[in-house]
Amino acid sequence: MTKNPFTTAALLAAFAIVSGSAVGAQTFKVEKYNIGGEGGTDYVTAEPGTGRVFVSRGTHVMVVDGATGKVLGDIPNTPRMHGIGLAPKSNHGFTTNGGDSTVTMFDLKTLAFIKKIPIKVGGLDGIMYDDFSNHIILTNHSHPGTAVALDANTGDIVGTAELEDTGPEGAASDGKGKLFVNNEGKSTIQVIDAKTMKVQASWPLAPCDGPTGIAMDRKTNRIFSGCSKTSVVVDAATGKVVANITNGDRVDALGYDDSQKLIYIPGGNPGNVTVVHQDSPDKYTVVATVPTVPGAKTIAVDPGKHVAYLFQPEFGPAPAGATPPAGGRGAPRGPMVAAWFIVIHQ
Repeated sequence: MTKNPFTTAALLAAFAIVSGSAVGAQTFKVEKYNIGGEGGTDYVTAEPGTGRVFVSRGTHVMVVDGATGKVLGDIPNTPRMHGIGLAPKSNHGFTTNGGDSTVTMFDLKTLAFIKKIPIKVGGLDGIMYDDFSNHIILTNHSHPGTAVALDANTGDIVGTAELEDTGPEGAASDGKGKLFVNNEGKSTIQVIDAKTMKVQASWPLAPCDGPTGIAMDRKTNRIFSGCSKTSVVVDAATGKVVANITNGDRVDALGYDDSQKLIYIPGGNPGNVTVVHQDSPDKYTVVATVPTVPGAKTIAVDPGKHVAYLFQPEFGPAPAGATPPAGGRGAPRGPMVAAWFIVIHQ
């Protein structure tokens, strides 16, 4: 693990201040650690209160100490994995493995492997924990798109909802029995009963185009849907869009610190995080735009420590004749030169 000089000497402008807000501009510091390891990335997940951060690396998961960037452990054999869900009540963690259409279940304290759970619908991608039902919720790019509920104690499949879109992304829970799923293709939110896994409603999100990341403020009953260029705030009682937020492009996740009322929206292009303050349930002000690393588009927030985490590999120039990455997405690239674990705090 290498700590970048970027983290010292006044942080080399690793924070930005946007003035003119109702709550005043805020300053954020950025630290970057080169944690090494192999593989690309998708989602990161912070374990509240412990400082541990779970980083997806394509075929394995790296567990990192958020305070120091030290690698604490590794969860292997997670082919083409996307996300990590943590169920603290059951002391279990879960990963979505697109490569073999399974979920890896592991011991949350020791990281020891427990079992693999076959998910026949395929298309595994997003994952979250619903504390109301003690279920792990999978959002799958299947045909049709699905949300699958697993019992966090046993790993058993206990329900499946068919969705209107083959590209469901993030999901959030109100803690009272409702789940909300972003549909990237149709730019909607679908509402699901957490007990029955039946779809109850579909809400359009215009002017949002392609919602991905999602978070919820349970106190104000507001849903935050992360969208490239324009994110939206939704009244969870009515489905009405009550506010728009201007942010960066290539957004793929979103984080919320409820006690500080701060929303973190990462834009992979150009590589910054838009930090937004909730002034009131229907009013939102950008308080900072924080530079990170180009391509960093997923994020996890630890609301107890008031810290946000991102991860992004950095690649060198592509050699002559190089082909695009597997799957054909993105331009050709050279070898990995760094694996940046990024920490944002005040």
